[in-house]
Amino acid sequence: MAFNIVLIEPEIPNNTGNIGRLALASGCHLHLVKPLGFEITDTKLKRAGLDYWQHLSVNFYESSEEFFNSHKGKDMAFLSSHGQQNHWDIPFKKDMFLIFGKESVGLSDDITKKHAHQLYKIPMFNEHIRSLNLSNAVSIIIYEGLKNFQ
Repeated sequence: MAFNIVLIEPEIPNNTGNIGRLALASGCHLHLVKPLGFEITDTKLKRAGLDYWQHLSVNFYESSEEFFNSHKGKDMAFLSSHGQQNHWDIPFKKDMFLIFGKESVGLSDDITKKHAHQLYKIPMFNEHIRSLNLSNAVSIIIYEGLKNFQ
């Protein structure tokens, strides 16, 4: 596996489906942290993931606490529009966990404060935009990281 993509409380099934498809295409493992904003059987999720979902390597967690307790000591990078470091500075390592927050508000303040030294952003060059679509942001990070291992 190249990386572990972690979605904490994703809300939009289409995004999660697209990210699942990306995970499969890039050799990544997907981790979904509940609560989810949709049912895993949602037709929008299936439509976005097409017929690939059955081949996807995915784990589910009941809470952020369960996820973090399960992966103590692992290499992690947290993505947030509030990060002070650019994503180009992520010290990518194989099997690293790349953590993304929910579409409406991103990562919680507790997570961003606790992991401030591991918090990265994708730079945006226009003041009229707050953030990128979650599935676009995940794509940028995954392929930026993969270039280190080709």
